[in-house]
Amino acid sequence: MIRTLFVAIVLVATLLFVSCDNKPTLQKYYVEHSGKPNYSTVDIAPTFINTKKLKLSAEEKKALQSLKKFNVLIYQKKNAKAGEYEQEKEKVKSLIRKDNYEELIKFSGGGMGASISTKGQGQNIDEFVVFLNNAQTGFGIVRVLGEDMTPNNIMTIAGLIQKAGIDKEQLKPLQQLIAPQPEGSKDVIKVQENK
Repeated sequence: MIRTLFVAIVLVATLLFVSCDNKPTLQKYYVEHSGKPNYSTVDIAPTFINTKKLKLSAEEKKALQSLKKFNVLIYQKKNAKAGEYEQEKEKVKSLIRKDNYEELIKFSGGGMGASISTKGQGQNIDEFVVFLNNAQTGFGIVRVLGEDMTPNNIMTIAGLIQKAGIDKEQLKPLQQLIAPQPEGSKDVIKVQENK
């Protein structure tokens, strides 16, 4: 009897694990599309914020330490098949809605739109997602990943960016993705933390 119960529990747990694993998520979309035509990725370290010349407060240091990286996935519409942009844009919007993200803000106008969403519980945010779209050029997903991130940390980081500025050298790969690329260039560009 105990053995049968144990086998049943293991079977149910396995089925639950497998069924959860097959669920479409924004993370899976990012991974599956990063090497496809019209898609490009960039990983950006938090060191793009120029803090070297600043004396940081304890709150600012804590906020920066909560950030791990920024994952950027860009879909460029220029070589897409008819209707593909709308289809992919709707997939991403659906994933954000279904994947336990809470939308904080959304705005649109003139063929462009943006939304900022979070994933996590209350003050413990695992991830921020910024989704930008432009009917003329395509869309981008920015996943801000971290540990022990809070809304207050994000506001502190936004203030630091305004105060310290950004290291434009680290953002050059992102600019290259947005600007036309010469043929034969690689689609995946990684920006590593300077040591």
